[in-house]
Amino acid sequence: QVQLVESGGGLVQPGGSLRLSCVASGSIFSIGHMAWYRQAPGKEREFVAGIWRSGARNFANSVKGRFTISRDDDKKTVYLQMSYLEPEDTAVYYCNADIGSVVGERLQNYWGQGTQVTVSS
Repeated sequence: QVQLVESGGGLVQPGGSLRLSCVASGSIFSIGHMAWYRQAPGKEREFVAGIWRSGARNFANSVKGRFTISRDDDKKTVYLQMSYLEPEDTAVYYCNADIGSVVGERLQNYWGQGTQVTVSS
């Protein structure tokens, strides 16, 4: 069974930085696209950043220039480095990944349980 576990959330002041991590565990043969989403209170979940196996990345306009995403396939981990944080970045951040557990079968999409990020003075 595949699991995604996020860590690194917390309380930070405006202008501060945080790094989120998400580790995949379980029966894993390959990992495809990995991404971060977030959901603020009363709002729908939204895309934040994504990274492909090739290293290609894309970002939501609201975080461009402030956030960066990276991955370490040996560690089965994806990171989200967040800088110049704003109160509007307050949300639960979720990890998402396409993971294959069996050779020859299609990748399945998985979600983590989320980690809270609060930006406040």
